[in-house]
Amino acid sequence: MKRFYKQVDVAPVDGGWQVTLDGRGIKTQGGRPQVAATRAMAEALAIEWADQGEEIDPTAFAMRDQTDYAIDVIARDAAEVIDKLLSYGDTDTLLYRADPDEPLYHRQQQDWEPLVCAFEAREGVRLNRISGVMHRPQPDETMASLRARLEAQDAFTLAGLQVLTSLSASLTIGLSALEPDANVERLWQFANLEEEWQVELWGKDEQAEARNAKRRDAFISAHQWLGMLRG
Repeated sequence: MKRFYKQVDVAPVDGGWQVTLDGRGIKTQGGRPQVAATRAMAEALAIEWADQGEEIDPTAFAMRDQTDYAIDVIARDAAEVIDKLLSYGDTDTLLYRADPDEPLYHRQQQDWEPLVCAFEAREGVRLNRISGVMHRPQPDETMASLRARLEAQDAFTLAGLQVLTSLSASLTIGLSALEPDANVERLWQFANLEEEWQVELWGKDEQAEARNAKRRDAFISAHQWLGMLRG
């Protein structure tokens, strides 16, 4: 598609901020006004449009797609997303450890356990740790508390949280990334602990490294997008 606009701006509207192309407000892919929660988010969306050349690259709108998903899907019915996020809480990768006599277990204890303990203290929940891969459900009261936590989030936060959680296979990591002092690089290292362990044992695989780099970029981008909600 040829670029059909010259000027990209952001303007205040009811409920937030909106990107305008030659003075006309953008709509979501579902046909709704694309109203960003903060000016910072709207400005990030505007950059995607302003950076287009003579031909529009539809793959260069990661933030637009995430914003549209929040408005078109989650804002209408958040239940499905919340259920999916809770499934990551019930099978959280940080809770499934190697057997205690294996070297990997000690690395998991060293890196994962402090984060899990801090999460439990902050959220007021108790999480079961499991040795091996056999599923063990988390306590009902824990899942109820986490559901209430998720139901209190707005659609934009849930959209970003879904990316962080699915990429890390961990609701612990996803919710920890929402904290103001979160170290996103360290959280990504935790998410990739087992992959890095395999690299240490068997060496690097270029294709796997490339895939992991894309996943890391998406994780960092989602965290930055959530940061824009704080203005």
